[in-house]
Amino acid sequence: MQEMYEALGVSRKVYSFGQAVLTGLRERFAAIDETAEYNQAKVLRAMQKNKLSGACFAASTGYGYNDLGREALEAVYADCFHTESALVRPQITCGTHALALALGAVLRPGDELLSPVGAPYDTLEEVIGIRPSPGSLAEYGVTYRQADLKPDGSFDYDAIRAAITPRTKLITIQRSKGYATRPSFSVEAIGRLIAFCKSVKPDVLCMVDNCYGEFVERTEPSDVGADMTVGSLIKNPGGGLASAGGYICGTADCIEACARRLTAPGLGREVGANLGQLPSMYQGFFLAPTVTAGALKGAIFAANIYERLGFACVPDATEPRHDIIQAVTLGSPERMEAFCLGIQAAAPVDSHVTPVPWPMPGYDSDVIMAAGAFVQGSSIELSADGPIRPPYAVYFQGGLTWYHAKTGILMSLQKLYERGLVDLKEI
Repeated sequence: MQEMYEALGVSRKVYSFGQAVLTGLRERFAAIDETAEYNQAKVLRAMQKNKLSGACFAASTGYGYNDLGREALEAVYADCFHTESALVRPQITCGTHALALALGAVLRPGDELLSPVGAPYDTLEEVIGIRPSPGSLAEYGVTYRQADLKPDGSFDYDAIRAAITPRTKLITIQRSKGYATRPSFSVEAIGRLIAFCKSVKPDVLCMVDNCYGEFVERTEPSDVGADMTVGSLIKNPGGGLASAGGYICGTADCIEACARRLTAPGLGREVGANLGQLPSMYQGFFLAPTVTAGALKGAIFAANIYERLGFACVPDATEPRHDIIQAVTLGSPERMEAFCLGIQAAAPVDSHVTPVPWPMPGYDSDVIMAAGAFVQGSSIELSADGPIRPPYAVYFQGGLTWYHAKTGILMSLQKLYERGLVDLKEI
């Protein structure tokens, strides 16, 4: 095995260090496998309940009327997320699009949007209008407020109560950390936050950005009161097979509003050709629990590797996990570039390419991204990225198998070691 890793470019010193780290992770990995087994049964049960058949895989074109497979897929998602309804479409281009769709579906001029978890993910700043942008919610008369987290990353309930006003229509909760070094939130914590917000204003709607969190736990935000749970199919629920798409699961009224926003008033969910995407969307969802488990093991391995080298990690090496993202504060642009070079070198696609920072649309600073993926931008596949700004943290996620995630982390360490950016002499 060591010789095989050497053939991939991982030195014996780096490989041995990785193997030493792994000896202490067996119990945690076993617990992850148990969660994956539970979630696999949940997905299987939903597919059987909805009588999935070969007829559900047929392609539809044009208007896509009477698309049996599309309707069954949305019923499967609704059953897995325990919601009244779901919208799962290849026409939803990414997670940001799904979130913008949900926001635009329920907010009207004069309404206010509240984030009780601090600033939103970078790409939502232009959607909301925090950074002025044509077509933003601000241009349509929707205002925005936020309650920042406490220094320890917990919810500031007093600030949230003060921020909720009669105009507060929707509360948006980002489960994952995004490009921040705060903790990601457990489903249980999100449930407490939703319950608090609704105790202050019972008619307020709560939406959860669930990107990177699906199948990490046995429950989802929709199990604890979220009116809408939103995500991308090129992350966890696509299982690495879905080539495009997003989902929104929630109440029947919210999903109907989202469908009308996606297509047109009067058309709603009745149109939208699947264009032959259904087999990969179904099979990817079926594989998602085990694929997510592999990515989660990779994140834990990364934290244990880099924490031993003195780098701050969020979550740290021992904390419970609520999404697949591992933040590693590397402290310099040079270390970020070396880390991402290692991830790229471990990829099955474009392993020969050198990732460099660039002004990516939707971000206010240069971003470096490493991803040699079968699906462009798929972050359930092995990938790492981060904005080139202090504290120079890189965000690692994905790996369609645990073994590939492991290889990526070892290769990232290899590149840092080769450039003299980490010291392995005493390890």
